[in-house]
Amino acid sequence: MKYTKREAKAWTRETLRGQWTTMVTPFTPEDELDEEGLASNIERVVKLGTKGMGFSWNMGEFWSLSQAERTRLMELVPGLVHGKAMIAFQVTDTCLKDVVVMCRKAEELGYDFVILAAPYIMTKTEEQVIDFVSRVAERTDMGIAFYNSPQFGITLSPSALSRLADIENLVAIKEASFNMQLSIDTHLQAGTKAVVSTPDEEIFFFEEYYNFHQQVMFANTSDWRFDTPDSHNYVDFVELATSGRLADAKKQYRKVWPAKKLSRRWWSSVVARTGGALPVQLVKYWGELMGMAGGHVRPPVIPLTQRERDELKSDLTNLGLLGEGKI
Repeated sequence: MKYTKREAKAWTRETLRGQWTTMVTPFTPEDELDEEGLASNIERVVKLGTKGMGFSWNMGEFWSLSQAERTRLMELVPGLVHGKAMIAFQVTDTCLKDVVVMCRKAEELGYDFVILAAPYIMTKTEEQVIDFVSRVAERTDMGIAFYNSPQFGITLSPSALSRLADIENLVAIKEASFNMQLSIDTHLQAGTKAVVSTPDEEIFFFEEYYNFHQQVMFANTSDWRFDTPDSHNYVDFVELATSGRLADAKKQYRKVWPAKKLSRRWWSSVVARTGGALPVQLVKYWGELMGMAGGHVRPPVIPLTQRERDELKSDLTNLGLLGEGKI
């Protein structure tokens, strides 16, 4: 462990900075974990200048992995990253005992912290979530980042997130409600007690009006979808923004905007046709076009149609992200 339980918040405040990415879990055609592809993806992202990586997250299809696969993934990552970036593992589950086991395993393997969302299916109130997270925190010395997302069936209010931030080893909050005012209010109410981050670039442009500062982009897939080994426009933007150089960040964002605009259009389209589900199929294929290993998505996610795949490839080519020498 890099910190004691009492030191967890201060350690995280000092170290959790810059761009953090969300890694997909690549699968082979035989529907096994693609361990070679995982290693290649990690090396590619490290070269972009990304500061940290999250594994088994929503885009990592944790909900489709068997417990054995999830454990195997957890065991593989530290050796593949080899200290070149910070690492975190999502331990979200409906079984408290399994969550605690994963926390202790992550601690043994040297992860920097874990991320935990609301236990889905039976969690209907904020009190249930606070109670569940508190029980996990009592049973581990690991720093815990809470993931606030409607994908888990409940979105916590800023006041509830502030109460979570009172937990001794609740070190960070990923506020991904897709509600900008909720994100801003979370920064204001919980930001002095835990590191708060919204994975949306536009959050930075509200800082000077509301008097808060987001020190980390925690976490999204935009780095390896928008950047190439030769061009790090997105990571450079996040570095400027998280270091407080907002004027320079706004100028840099002009270089990011064409890819962001395209991503927003595709994201909205796929989410709309799947009833609000996170567009893992879009992100995985986009990554493949950029040179990442991805493979298929597992049920119940429905893959992109061939027409969608062709259109996305054409859009990325027209944007200048694909073509000779790009991948």
